[in-house]
Amino acid sequence: MSVKIESAMVMAAGLGKRMRPLTATRPKPLVRVAGKALIDHSLDRIEAAGVEHVVVNVHYLADALEAHLAAQKREFTIAISDERDLLLETGGGMVKALPQLRGDPILIVNSDNIWTDGPQDSIRHLARHWDGAKMDALLLVIRQASATGHGGRGDFHMDPAGRLSRRKPGHIAPFVYTGIQLISRRFLDGAPEGAFSTNILWERAIAAGRLYGLSHMGQWFDVGTPASIAPTEAALTDG
Repeated sequence: MSVKIESAMVMAAGLGKRMRPLTATRPKPLVRVAGKALIDHSLDRIEAAGVEHVVVNVHYLADALEAHLAAQKREFTIAISDERDLLLETGGGMVKALPQLRGDPILIVNSDNIWTDGPQDSIRHLARHWDGAKMDALLLVIRQASATGHGGRGDFHMDPAGRLSRRKPGHIAPFVYTGIQLISRRFLDGAPEGAFSTNILWERAIAAGRLYGLSHMGQWFDVGTPASIAPTEAALTDG
C-alpha cells in the first residue's frame, strides 16, 4: 500500500563551507553539477514522483536562491521558509517550515546530493514502504560501499525488520543516510525551540523503535566539496 506524498521540504539553507571557494559568490544549492544547479537535480526527482508542493528553506545568499526558484516552471508550487535572520539547522528548519507543509507523511530532501533511481522511483519506493502506525521516520539509506564521494564510517545498522540503530563510536556501520527521508508530523512533536539537529529527533525515534530505513537500489553521490563534482559528473555521464 502506498501513501500520497503531498509536499516536500528541500534543505537549502546551509553555509556551504566545504564547497568553498565555489560558494564565495553563490549558495551551495546553485553550484552547477552535470549542467544544472545542485538543487535542480533534487527538484527533478521530486517532480517526477508527483509531489504537488515544495518548501525550500533559505539563509546564505538567499536572494540568489529565491530568484532561481522564482524562475522555475514546475508541476508543483514552491514556497520559501525564510531563515535569513537565524540559521536553524536541520531540525529547527523543519519545525519552522511545518506550517507551510501539507499532508502526512512529508518528504525531506537535502539539496547537496544527487541520486539516480534503481528499478523504481526512489521517492515512490519510500511511499510504498511507509507505515505510519509504526514509523516516525523512514530514511533512504545506501550501503557504505556504494556511497559515492562519501567518507566516514557509515551512519546506521538496520535489522531485518528495517529498524535503524546508530553506529557505535569507533566502529563501522554498513549504511549511510542519503539525505532523503519521509517523516510523520508526529516526528516533530515536542521538538526543541530554535536551532537544533535532526539527530535529536532521530535518537528519540530510535529509543521508541520508530526509526526505519529502506535501502536505496540506485546510485547516490555526496556532492559536498569541489573535488566531488568531476567524479560525479563522470559517473552520471557513464550511466
